Amino acid sequence: MKTIWDLFELQAIRSPESIAVCDQGVNYTYRDLREGAIAFAAWLERAQTEPGDRITLLLPNCVQYVTCYLGILKAGRVAVALNTEIGHEELETILDDCRPTVVVLGDKSASFAETLRRLRERIQVPRKVLHVAEPSDLRALVGLQRAIDTDVIDRDTPTALPKKLRELAQIIYTSGTTGRPKGVMLSHKNLVSNCESIVQYLSLKPSDSVLAVLPFFYSYGNSLLITHLAVGGRLVLANEFVFWNRVLDVMEQQRVTGFAGVPSTFAMLLFRSDLSRRRLVHLRYLTCAGGGLLPSHVERLRELLPDPELFLMYGQTEATARLSVLMPRDIDRKAGSIGRGIPGVTLRVLDDAGRSVPPHEVGEIVARGPNLMMGYWNDPEGTRHVLRPEGLRTGDLAYGDEDGYLYIVGRKSDMIKSGSYRISPHEIEDIILRHEDVAEAAVVGQPDEIWGEVPVAFVVPAGDSTVDADALLERCRRTLPRYKLPKRIHVIESLPRTASGKIRRSELRKLGCEAVLPRSAAEPQILDVS
Repeated sequence: MKTIWDLFELQAIRSPESIAVCDQGVNYTYRDLREGAIAFAAWLERAQTEPGDRITLLLPNCVQYVTCYLGILKAGRVAVALNTEIGHEELETILDDCRPTVVVLGDKSASFAETLRRLRERIQVPRKVLHVAEPSDLRALVGLQRAIDTDVIDRDTPTALPKKLRELAQIIYTSGTTGRPKGVMLSHKNLVSNCESIVQYLSLKPSDSVLAVLPFFYSYGNSLLITHLAVGGRLVLANEFVFWNRVLDVMEQQRVTGFAGVPSTFAMLLFRSDLSRRRLVHLRYLTCAGGGLLPSHVERLRELLPDPELFLMYGQTEATARLSVLMPRDIDRKAGSIGRGIPGVTLRVLDDAGRSVPPHEVGEIVARGPNLMMGYWNDPEGTRHVLRPEGLRTGDLAYGDEDGYLYIVGRKSDMIKSGSYRISPHEIEDIILRHEDVAEAAVVGQPDEIWGEVPVAFVVPAGDSTVDADALLERCRRTLPRYKLPKRIHVIESLPRTASGKIRRSELRKLGCEAVLPRSAAEPQILDVS
């Protein structure tokens, strides 16, 4: 069984002195990572963990994270990476669900130590909590680990490990935008197949380097990590998620060849940085996933960065990371499309009965391929709901054209049910986003006594612009039928998002007609069009 560790180790043996990670301006070679990962794998053995045991990482993007992640895979344990800014209640929920034997903390997550002690008293996990210092030499990684809690609980010697746990490599918890997070189980086969497919269509080589601003605990960030280490490339780590000009400084100084982001990442670069004055001559490609990139943002990016190729991608955590890609050569002739299935993946548009729908008819995207998850951890019912005989039911509504290119119209859960109408929020958002003063927009359904639900819009101004809500409504009136017009328009400073950049639509839905969202010192502008 080929693993990500196998792909990484091959590169480490071939080019041990090549730079694998640049963290805070310090370079670490493939030899450094390999020796550190082997040391951590050995520590896991000595700590009486076993293959299939879950090892939780509460570390930011750093060289320690990369080393521990590789060590977990080397040891045949299961990596469970979590957001270092996770709430204590959600942390307890997830750890109670996956029952890790070890939790690894970094300096920024040391405050969780007391929570972990309480959890251990209640459910007897984790058995060990480790604080990983910042090593200057990864070969001394284990020696620099300071145990916060070193007690080990006696347990019986397990019988033969079930096949499911032998195959399991990683659990990624979904961001939980609409409810309880679910643990997506990814096998070694899932990770390797998706990695090899991405490497193929991006044409990644040892000479490539990527600036990683996306968190590694997120499936998109995880794919950046494994694809570049699998080809002998270089990861440049950046944690300046607010000061975007500093991100651009690192891109220039490190001469990176690739940059990856979600739509909000590119919106920030376009409207909150001096990207227009930069010369990123070494940049070879850009990738965007985690939502559709606005046509106006695509146009502006290509205007400011005409040389790098732009890959517009679509995927889900349940598909390891990636399902489709719109190649750079197709962006003009297939504007608005998510492209076609990546190598090894088949995508179809089906109705509720599992039948293929004809071109231009809306149905649900259903995927098949070796990258589809094993299922949800401890949730067989949820697994059966999405992993069907016909493939992975993505929950995304789309139509295909005669050439097999797909166009998403919305998610089943996002559709607004107003009277007898079914309204896609993305159609309204597209109209609003054509206004030059708008950087971002989200439309959700809110309760209405007569119609059941009505569309309500939340918009974020572009830069220092002032948004005229009346002008936005007039734009909508010229294009949309009356039943699709937003009932209210809220002008706010930012949209609530998950750590992976997804809009928290459930949070917006909860807001009442007079909801107040943070907008610096000012109140939000609310236009009621009833």
